[in-house]
Amino acid sequence: MLDVAELGRLIDRLAPVLELYARQWCDSPEDVVQEAFVKLSSQRRAPDSADAWLFRTVRNGAINARVARLRRKRHEARAAENAPWFSGPGTHDSDTHSVIDPKRAQDVLEELPLEQREVIVARIWGELTFDQIAELAGISTTSAHRAYHAGLTLLRERLRVSCDTNKTRPTPS
Repeated sequence: MLDVAELGRLIDRLAPVLELYARQWCDSPEDVVQEAFVKLSSQRRAPDSADAWLFRTVRNGAINARVARLRRKRHEARAAENAPWFSGPGTHDSDTHSVIDPKRAQDVLEELPLEQREVIVARIWGELTFDQIAELAGISTTSAHRAYHAGLTLLRERLRVSCDTNKTRPTPS
């Protein structure tokens, strides 16, 4: 097990280099490096070469973070493809489902403030109640409801469509 002083020296010497190394694979290198140092500090026996161990751990963590991010993006893109809660002139096909560009809808959703985006995703795709969302986000039910409607209003404005707020979950086309 490494002593605190040695761990501190490793962090001072290698953290910036490891962040640069991790940045090749992921967009959250600081988190990956921090997790690697936490794992190192919890090892019962110090590795023969802490430097090599850290580089391997950071590499694996960064690749895993990238894979998770890509998986999440694919999931979000699939979910965005089925976003028929948008309605308005020129946005319907013959089945009266929305014809909103899913990528544009996803981009606009990502532009929303985190609080609004979190509530919208939890409500629409997660099918959570406002009480459940309030507990999850650590806010009042009224605040969750307000964030939901404010987010939908921003989505509607930015996508230039009306929004049917009576639907709680998009239905597949």
